[in-house]
Parts: sequence; structure tokens; C-alpha cells
Amino acid sequence: MTVSVRQVDDKNIVIVVGEQFDYSLHQAFRNAYAQVQKPGTVFRVDLARAKHMDSSALGMILLLKEHADKLGGRVILSKPAENVVKILTIANFNQFVTIES
Repeated sequence: MTVSVRQVDDKNIVIVVGEQFDYSLHQAFRNAYAQVQKPGTVFRVDLARAKHMDSSALGMILLLKEHADKLGGRVILSKPAENVVKILTIANFNQFVTIES
């Protein structure tokens, strides 16, 4: 599994990422949210399975954040492993997205 999407309700989307969160997921990740145009949508990125994240994954999250901001929504990064949290913290992502353990 690489990327899967689940719509929880009218304004909540869950995007589940596989073990390798890198450039190979770019198109699938973008497709997971690009068609969502509902104002106030919350995008939860489930990182529980992600063991590796590179700089392109950070860029993909930034693009998702831009999309969410246009909708007046937000991005939550959910259940990241300790090494992924370190990457997100070094990149200061905790300053503009919510990171939930």
C-alpha cells in the first residue's frame, strides 16, 4: 500500500501513507486531496506506517497545507514514529501543522 484515502465525514479526510513517504508517492498523495474543495476540511495524514520520510515528503505536506489553507481548513499529522517526529521538528513543521502522537 502506498497512499489510501478515507472520507470520515463531510469535512474530515484521512490520508494514509505507507512505509516509504518519498517522491514516489507524489502523484498519489496529490490525488488524495486535490479534488477536495469543501471549505473547512481537516486533512489528517496518518503516518503510523511511515518508517522513512525524505525532503520531498516535507514538500508534499507543504502543498497539502497550502490547499487546506485555501479552504480555511487544516492539516494534522497523526501517529508519526519517533524518527519521523525528529524530521518534522528539525524542519519546524510543528510551527504550522498539528502533530499528534
